[in-house]
Amino acid sequence: MAAVVRNGVQLSWDLRRSAAAVLRMLAVAAAYFVSGRLGLLQQIVVADAKVTPLWPPTGIALTCLLLLGVGIWPGIALGAFLVIVSISPLHPASFGIVAGNTLAPVAAYLMLRRAAFRLELDRLRDGLALVFLGALAGMLISATVGSGVLWLSGSVPGKEFLATWSAWWTGDAMGVLVVTPLLLALRAFRPPEEREPFDWVEPLALLAGTVGVTLVATNSSLGLLFLVFPVLIWAALRFQLIGATPCVLVVSVLTIGAAVDHRGPFAHHGVLATMTILQALNGSAALTGLLLSAIITEQQGMYRRIEQACIGLTRVVARLAPGENGTHWPPPEDGGQ
Repeated sequence: MAAVVRNGVQLSWDLRRSAAAVLRMLAVAAAYFVSGRLGLLQQIVVADAKVTPLWPPTGIALTCLLLLGVGIWPGIALGAFLVIVSISPLHPASFGIVAGNTLAPVAAYLMLRRAAFRLELDRLRDGLALVFLGALAGMLISATVGSGVLWLSGSVPGKEFLATWSAWWTGDAMGVLVVTPLLLALRAFRPPEEREPFDWVEPLALLAGTVGVTLVATNSSLGLLFLVFPVLIWAALRFQLIGATPCVLVVSVLTIGAAVDHRGPFAHHGVLATMTILQALNGSAALTGLLLSAIITEQQGMYRRIEQACIGLTRVVARLAPGENGTHWPPPEDGGQ
């Protein structure tokens, strides 16, 4: 009887665990599909292939893998399949695109795990790993497989293969660079327990300034896109990742809108020139915010560790020499006068 009870309890536990895993996969698929539909609102047609300068599902897929593990990959595949069937009839090339869009974030996750990537993004090496392994290297798979199957199916002529591949790769890479740091920053963000209303003035001013500066830069034909970088540097220095990533997202979305509408610095340019200008700006903005935030966070962590070590050393000295006044740290600025 006891064995039956134990088996029943084990079966019930296994069923609940399986149901939870299925629900997680469905949630990942839903997030992938919704973000994909949003990403398709701003798209560029290259040789009859629809590509987006910013493809958010890659960032969402990689974040889900980092948080939930590689076992949720069927949810990514299902989400990619739903996006494809929602915009075009199903054909054999569609399954190749689904495979590429699934393998790319999985490969990026495995490389980041191999590099001992930390979700806090509190080291420069974590920022560099996300850029070069997660975004640039990992997304080579989706771009190559996707463009390749479209070329084999005849949807993309050979002379347009490189343009399609480059647009696909940069869109997927930008999804990782823009979306993944933002989601990881929101996950780790803990607002201070005691916060005065005035403390919200600077973050709101920063966000409003980012919107204003980007609108001016993207609606002017004078080539003023560089104006966004002081704002991004301000965000990274003052608020690190939680401040820089929303500003990078705002810059990317507004500049993509200007590029799609051929406004400002994107006017009178062809598709290739427009994509080059757009990805140079968005890539530089994402790198500036991400790497500068990682450097500042790493330095602050080092300062805290040094301070804790000094406090511990002071307490040890106080125990060894109880007659000395060595319990105060840090020392007064006037040298104890």
